[in-house]
Amino acid sequence: MMNCELNIKNLKKVYGDKTVIDIPELTIHAGELIGLVGNNGAGKTTLMRLMLDLIKADDGYVLSNGMKVNENEAWKHYTGSFIDGRFLIDFYTPEEYFTFIGNVYGLSKETIDERLASYAPLMHDEILGTKKYIRDFSEGNRQKIGILGAMIINPEVLILDEPFNYLDPSSQIQIAKTIHQVNKEMGTTVVLSSHNLNFVSDISSRILLLERGLLIKDLPNEEGSAMTELKAYFGAE
Repeated sequence: MMNCELNIKNLKKVYGDKTVIDIPELTIHAGELIGLVGNNGAGKTTLMRLMLDLIKADDGYVLSNGMKVNENEAWKHYTGSFIDGRFLIDFYTPEEYFTFIGNVYGLSKETIDERLASYAPLMHDEILGTKKYIRDFSEGNRQKIGILGAMIINPEVLILDEPFNYLDPSSQIQIAKTIHQVNKEMGTTVVLSSHNLNFVSDISSRILLLERGLLIKDLPNEEGSAMTELKAYFGAE
């Protein structure tokens, strides 16, 4: 089992006169599956970008295994992520893209092939062997390629922004099951955001509710226990 904790201390991000993230303190324990929820503009994607050092915080910091992500690159070797299509390399085929990721993480072709084979049900024979460039795939299959690229490194930390976007219902269910399986079987610490409360409630061990950059609820979610509170909150909006 892996063991990676994330800590946030006095984290702030400001655009102009608007504070989009203001979280004094947050600990994400090793092996948790965290669901980030909130309406548009709540700050979910901004928080993930700060966790991945894709944007600079105006104050505070994010720690991964005790290391500040903006001062150390060791965390990148055990962190898989997919935020949006800009993470993809559009002029590669899926095979070339997965090989590229494997090379970055020091994985052999055999290891990559083996791991991709374990995710075959997710691909529905629509991704590998098509000889298509990533740019020519549907948004749904581009989404799958990005998520698979994040998972084939067997990360200790997995960060996914709206992983159910663009997917048909059966693929959404398959992705949810796969994320849950990765968390349970590998002990991977997972942070995902979604507007789909049902999937978040089904698989998350804990749900964080953001509103205008503030963490307003931190809900344990044993057997979907957070759903009542979430429905009450969003129903009142």
